Amino acid sequence: MGKSKKGKPEWIKETLEINENHGWKSKDGYKIFVAGRGAVRFDVPQDWHFEPDEKSFRFHDATPPNDDCRLEVSYNHLPKQDWSLFPLEHTVKKVATADRRDVIEVGEVQKVKRQTARIAWIQIKFIDSNEDREAYSRICVGLGSNIQCLITFDYWADQAEKLTPVWDEVINSLVLGLYIRDPRTGFAMPD
Repeated sequence: MGKSKKGKPEWIKETLEINENHGWKSKDGYKIFVAGRGAVRFDVPQDWHFEPDEKSFRFHDATPPNDDCRLEVSYNHLPKQDWSLFPLEHTVKKVATADRRDVIEVGEVQKVKRQTARIAWIQIKFIDSNEDREAYSRICVGLGSNIQCLITFDYWADQAEKLTPVWDEVINSLVLGLYIRDPRTGFAMPD
């Protein structure tokens, strides 16, 4: 990826044939998203629209402006050190309470512990000022293998039943710092 004159990223899409016995696996109806050769990996619905940005990646249930939700992820490489004492839950709560939208409800922090990662997320409910409509935002911070990721998911409150399982699959499939040598095989690089 290079930068254009306007500072926007110039993404190069490359299609590769994957090996017959590749290691990529996702739930039916989902596809695998991998950034940074495995810095961040999770599954998203198969038919969702993908938009790369300069510092993040976005998925929509339809091509904007006809979309009803947005899933966005960004990540950073951290210095090699012990991040186990980083106040992850406090940080997520602070991000939620600092939200500048018309927040009407802040949920409890949810924690997920993986072998190589700590994940915390929270949900807020707000009134979308453009549409005068209730919406949810879920905010997740993950730390693991010297990678920090931020994932947000905004969707209409009246579509929660349909979209909550998407969030659940993103969180359940989230892996940090498992680098892939050859995307055609899907197998991780040895430590």
